[in-house]
Amino acid sequence: MVYYENLNSNSVKELLSHYGIEIICSESGAEIPHSFWGTPEAGRKKNRLYICEDTPIHSILHETCHYVCMPAKQRTHELVDAKGSAMEENATCYLQILLADHINGYSRSQLMEDMDAWGYSFRLGSAHAWFIHDAEDVCKWLQKHRIIKANNEITWTLRQ
Repeated sequence: MVYYENLNSNSVKELLSHYGIEIICSESGAEIPHSFWGTPEAGRKKNRLYICEDTPIHSILHETCHYVCMPAKQRTHELVDAKGSAMEENATCYLQILLADHINGYSRSQLMEDMDAWGYSFRLGSAHAWFIHDAEDVCKWLQKHRIIKANNEITWTLRQ
């Protein structure tokens, strides 16, 4: 599992800045506010992402992608639970895989390994198998909301 402290924090901050997300980072082991799963998993409130040095990168990307994929009105709520549909949750997972390649020292293959190790559950048995063979509907959803282009290129825009 790859953690925030193991990567160049500027690369992660730059990635999140595309979406107007601010990182609030505490020392390893500190309690993370607004975390759905609890410390060390990332917490999100509006456009602020709360993490620790020992927060897994997959968690940072997952909460970021919830923010990107949720409706604009939902982004202003102070809820810990993203309250999205199953399709929105799948879109969040797919987008985080695409974003992983934009962090120096990380990759989509490492992210998918981390997702599997954490316990993400896909009907084909792994994040990789799902991403390659079972996510066509998710791609269409992300394209419809102009979050990615038809070639999986990221548009760097939030769902409108």
